[in-house]
Amino acid sequence: MTYPDSVRFLYSLANESRTAELGLARMELLLEALGKPEQCAEWVHVAGTNGKGSTCAMIESALRAAGRRTGLYTSPHLVEPTERIRIHGKPVAPEVFAAAFEKVHQAAEGLIRDGAIEQHPTYFETVTAMAFLLFRDQGVEVGVLEVGLGGRLDATNVVQPRAAVITPVDFDHEKYLGKGLDSIATEKAGILKPGALAVFAPQRQEVIPVLETQARLRGLSPVWVSDRWRAEDVVLGPEGNAFVAVGPTRIPVSCPLPGEHQVTNALTAITALELLGVSPEAIRQGLATVRWPGRLERVASRPDIYLDGAHNPAGARALAAYIERFHAGRRVWLIYGAMRDKAVTEMAGILFPVADEVIVTAPAQPRAVRPELIRELVDHPRLRTAPRLADALRMLEEAGPLDVVFITGSLFLVGEAQALLGPAEDRAGA
Repeated sequence: MTYPDSVRFLYSLANESRTAELGLARMELLLEALGKPEQCAEWVHVAGTNGKGSTCAMIESALRAAGRRTGLYTSPHLVEPTERIRIHGKPVAPEVFAAAFEKVHQAAEGLIRDGAIEQHPTYFETVTAMAFLLFRDQGVEVGVLEVGLGGRLDATNVVQPRAAVITPVDFDHEKYLGKGLDSIATEKAGILKPGALAVFAPQRQEVIPVLETQARLRGLSPVWVSDRWRAEDVVLGPEGNAFVAVGPTRIPVSCPLPGEHQVTNALTAITALELLGVSPEAIRQGLATVRWPGRLERVASRPDIYLDGAHNPAGARALAAYIERFHAGRRVWLIYGAMRDKAVTEMAGILFPVADEVIVTAPAQPRAVRPELIRELVDHPRLRTAPRLADALRMLEEAGPLDVVFITGSLFLVGEAQALLGPAEDRAGA
């Protein structure tokens, strides 16, 4: 099967958000048929609402700097599904991806024929199994896994992690995880396992007792909180941050991921890395060279164009704070598109007031919110609609060279923008 064939088949499968409803039995049967590749390496498992992707990228980069052969599994992708599976810092090549898909697909078909499962594993289950298979076959020593949705029933939650990390928990995916933060936090805490190191980022006050209770129920003591480290001499910049991480030792950090929230993510990553025995120098090198596309990523100049996958209220607040801190006095353009399962009105209420010009569009996805509906829900004195992102970009002909543009609201929209504005340098296959 060719790479395009494998991608078409994956896209035909059930939406990955349904995975949370299905449990882990099918995933476990699939992995058993593949020879239990999830047992091939040490794992760092990362859940949370915001910052988990960035934290995963930081941890993997530092582990690689320490000389470990790494795997990184994240979701969703921005342009190509190969981005989800990285081995030693590089996305797998399309032909490698297709070969892994063929093996997983054949195993799934065999389970269906034998009556062990009733239907093909979902997109997310399939690609997760592919990641485990490729990590085993390509000799990964330590893998960093980002939870797709929730934690307890996520397809990645079949591993016994060396470290389980929970980044800030906030409201998102309430349809699947529950309406209250206590319910959401309980689902995230499902990745905690007896014997694992447990690392928690700073949390909202009502989340802390939930996570502590879940850790205690699993016999995890002590629980390591990222305030074990603190940031001193912080210098926040539009293209990254510098600070000194002070804890059991002092680590000078220069991180190219912008936004004040990335300081918190870095301290969380540093806490996990220190407990995993990674040297301060490898931590410094790893954070200095980390890349995480599509999150406050500048992709063009004159005018500056930034991509940011702020897809929930907490992410919107972080983006608004960044705009107000670093781009005050500039004419700000916002190109916004969102999916129906998101808190669109709340997010727009946070982001639209910091923009001078708002263009509402729709990602090329069946679950996208129609731009006309957003215009009815949220008021702004200079709000226009565009059917598709390409139409919105043409409107930027009115922008001056000193203006600044943010494309945000959905990672699907960010991925479309990357494809339209030029390929990211790290999407070359490994």
